[in-house]
Amino acid sequence: MRALIVDDNDIARTTLAHLAKQIPGLTIVKEYCNAIEAYHHLQTHQVDLIFLDIEMPEMTGIELTKNLSGKDTIIIFTSSKKEYALEAFELNIADYILKPVTPARFLQAVGKAQSILESRKENVQVTQNEFLFVRDSNITRRLKLDDIFYAEAMGDYVKFYTKEKMFAIHGTMKAAEERLPKNDFIRVHRSYIISLSKIDTLQDGGIMINGKFVPVADAYRKALNARMNVF
Repeated sequence: MRALIVDDNDIARTTLAHLAKQIPGLTIVKEYCNAIEAYHHLQTHQVDLIFLDIEMPEMTGIELTKNLSGKDTIIIFTSSKKEYALEAFELNIADYILKPVTPARFLQAVGKAQSILESRKENVQVTQNEFLFVRDSNITRRLKLDDIFYAEAMGDYVKFYTKEKMFAIHGTMKAAEERLPKNDFIRVHRSYIISLSKIDTLQDGGIMINGKFVPVADAYRKALNARMNVF
């Protein structure tokens, strides 16, 4: 796992970095003393995990987490205060560690993050470019790729829509995007992946698929137009 440490306390950053070195497979790629610098880093770099302090000047850890909504990054809060825990867990974080951070507690939190990362990889699988196997209500179901109209992110779930049914699985858009064939599917928004063959019309701000309006973000519009041969 690639991780960031974001904390305005030098000793806290040093402690976390030291603990991280003891865990195989965990790499600290960067340390930041404020959340704004970390936010800018995350606009152009992908990490799996952030060890994040809460009380920091200019931008708090909770504010940073809210600004990262829609990204796949796993958050572990590290704080000396208990009172933020309820609000923090409402943001679907992996864990909340009270300072001072002990080796045992750190290892436990990292274990939770690793489990989340592994479940994301396992929940969506593509076989022979014909079928998608999705774990729906603890049952693994076979879903034909040709039946999928689009996928939508909804919190910790990805919803796959077909003409007759919707399948909701626990996972991320990143995992879905990596496993759906790029020749047939394209991401058009941080919350949507669509099947190119199912597009009915392209209009200002989005597209129509099976009577449903799907927004297209400006960042993805050029790539979509190129794939659709629009000129």
